[in-house]
Amino acid sequence: MPVPEDSASVASQRENQAASMQSRQGETTRFVVGLGNPSRQYARTRHNVGFRVLQELRRRWQLGEGRKAFSGRMNDARLAGPAGAAQRVILLEPHTYMNRSGQAVREMVTFYKACPADVLMVLDDMALPSGRLRMRLGGSSGGHNGLSDVLSALGSEEVPRLRVGIGQPPPMADAADYVLSPFAPEETGVIEQAVVRAAQAVEDWVFHGHSYVMDKYNPKE
Repeated sequence: MPVPEDSASVASQRENQAASMQSRQGETTRFVVGLGNPSRQYARTRHNVGFRVLQELRRRWQLGEGRKAFSGRMNDARLAGPAGAAQRVILLEPHTYMNRSGQAVREMVTFYKACPADVLMVLDDMALPSGRLRMRLGGSSGGHNGLSDVLSALGSEEVPRLRVGIGQPPPMADAADYVLSPFAPEETGVIEQAVVRAAQAVEDWVFHGHSYVMDKYNPKE
């Protein structure tokens, strides 16, 4: 359940009212989860690309810092889309640390009775060159511990994910140390551009769906 900053009962009443309104109006909700580690020491590391994409979404959607909920930080946004269409979007940063991300995601999914197919995970990927994006609708975790924990917690691999390439570690380097290291100076510009493109890809997913995003952003094989 959510853990708000102040009054749990007031926040719970507000959430229940919002859920009731959603049901009455037939409004759909999309969920976007950025994976990362909450401590400041990890803020600019490769493993925190998911957090950086959510930060960019908050900036472009003119949202605040959000509030404490679902063992993390969340924003509840309603966006005006093409042709005046509106869409509700929940953003969540799990603050359980990467390897226990599933706890936070499961709390959110359980509360909103969400379908895993409506929960987009945004995460880093060593298998992709730095800055490259790839959208997938499901499948295994590909060795990503955070995603693996989410899939286990939800009991499904049918969870869409947007991967942001962080490049492979140097020969003989430890993968765990690599993902917890900052980007090299020559990668900074590429990653900053990738974060902006990934935020746009998320927005496209919200309003246009996965096929549009895959056609527009996935590498051409």
